[in-house]
Amino acid sequence: MFRKKDIFFKTLEEMADIIVETVDEFATAVNADLPDVTAFARVMKEFEHKGDKCTHIILTELNKTFITPIEREDIMELIKKLDDVLDGIEACASRFEMYQIIKADPFIRQFGDCLRRSSLEIKSAIYLLSQKKLLAIQPHCVNLNELENEGDDLMRQGIKHLFQNVTDPIELIKHKEIYERLEETTDSCEDVANTLQSIIMRNS
Repeated sequence: MFRKKDIFFKTLEEMADIIVETVDEFATAVNADLPDVTAFARVMKEFEHKGDKCTHIILTELNKTFITPIEREDIMELIKKLDDVLDGIEACASRFEMYQIIKADPFIRQFGDCLRRSSLEIKSAIYLLSQKKLLAIQPHCVNLNELENEGDDLMRQGIKHLFQNVTDPIELIKHKEIYERLEETTDSCEDVANTLQSIIMRNS
């Protein structure tokens, strides 16, 4: 069905590795105090730039390759969805700097853990795609859907907690936006799963 692993699969694997590294860095950072939020945001931006390079490689190769291992549209959609995950993490980190939030609350820490688990599911699924083990990808897609539901619950619980316990409206607005952006990033992880499921259906 597929040719041996080529530049497309190698680059998708690299992108998955970057996502795991980025999310791990993010989750580790928010589990501790963040005295230098500028440095934190800068590191996250550097990871996002690495992802942009992978996207550029994929698009460049698509423009000069006649035969691709899977449909061109699927490759483009998959790299876009993977890039969205990195963009989401970077956008969240930038808010820590913009709002000078130097300590993450328990909800943000739980989001970090949820995204860390999501990133590992994505990596496993992408590596299985490269190995042509399409049906084995499905359980990881299911897990990503469940983790997205977990993100929804975290956002609802977090916002409820804010309105019940935070009296400073500015602090409430800051944290509410971060919760929402983190939840959007779990949505992006689920989008990766949905794209992979479409690829499975077309190639099984």
